[in-house]
Amino acid sequence: MSIRTLVAAFAVAVACVAPAPALAQDPVVYHIDDAAAQGLKGLRNIRNHLDVDPTAKITVVTHANGVDFLMEGAKDASGSPFAGPVAALVARGVKFEICEITLRNRNLKREQFIQEAEFTPSGVVRLAKMQKAGAAYIKP
Repeated sequence: MSIRTLVAAFAVAVACVAPAPALAQDPVVYHIDDAAAQGLKGLRNIRNHLDVDPTAKITVVTHANGVDFLMEGAKDASGSPFAGPVAALVARGVKFEICEITLRNRNLKREQFIQEAEFTPSGVVRLAKMQKAGAAYIKP
């Protein structure tokens, strides 16, 4: 066996047993603008996402009718409350943000939303800034 072959074999063996380098948290933004069509599907996608990549840094940005699933007492089509799954995801580090322009346009108040919700001045501006900063964009 040549020295070159031996060195190559050693390099492959080391690569197979060496631990992978730690990766920085991957920023991801989920965009929800229609709670009826995207709310439940989005929550499931996020749960699955974290099950596979628990270090992902996920922010959910909502605007227009997408804010509805974050309202107090909101339920999915089968009558199950959204609050429980949202709280479980918040416990895993997910942030849920509501567009304040939507609040003004729809005459909604912050007090109408679950306590886990945060607010952003503009949902679309937040989406654009997160994407520009390198966040992966997902629209369920």
